Amino acid sequence: MTAPPEQSDPRATLRAGLPDRYLTPDDIAEMFEVPLETVYQWRRKRTGPPGFRIGKYVRYDPADVRAYVTQRKTADQAAA
Repeated sequence: MTAPPEQSDPRATLRAGLPDRYLTPDDIAEMFEVPLETVYQWRRKRTGPPGFRIGKYVRYDPADVRAYVTQRKTADQAAA
């Protein structure tokens, strides 16, 4: 039996397609295999995927995360 989307491996969902729910900072940290503090630093410096607040919680739209990854890949290929 498969796990519900909120319990699935975030890295696998990035490879297979992002879930139909907003992502948490923990999800982002797991997907990119970085410490959670790095995700918060990206947000403060505005260098990572764009997030937004829902009350006191930060969330990430999967479409914005996908666009961020595409942008980074394009920039890296252009620099090479």
